[in-house]
Amino acid sequence: MFDLVFDTIFFASYGNVYGLGNITLSLSDVLLAYIVTMVVSIVMALILRVPLLPSKPYRYSFDVSALYPTPIIAIGIFSIFLVLNYTFIYNGLVLAAAIGVLSALFVKYLFDFVFPKPLDDDVGEEMQ
Repeated sequence: MFDLVFDTIFFASYGNVYGLGNITLSLSDVLLAYIVTMVVSIVMALILRVPLLPSKPYRYSFDVSALYPTPIIAIGIFSIFLVLNYTFIYNGLVLAAAIGVLSALFVKYLFDFVFPKPLDDDVGEEMQ
């Protein structure tokens, strides 16, 4: 049961399954790349002046912030590249930094167009 986290991370680092890669990454390389992805995405979002936390009340807020969904999107995109066994150079660190920057730009400028906010309940009643 406790090996589930290790097996999940190790699966992303397991190379040469289909003969596509000639270098396998260790578990520490993958964890470091994930950490770089998260840190770069949060720092870049703060540089772009995305708020650190959403507006209050936090539970019902659909505002974007530097802590959510920016690193989540970055981790997801980076995981896709790892599963496809594409790490670029320096064991994926350059790719991790690039994805962190691109995910912050996506959240700042395109997130509301791709995932629009739901309408308020009061707006629907006024239209009827």
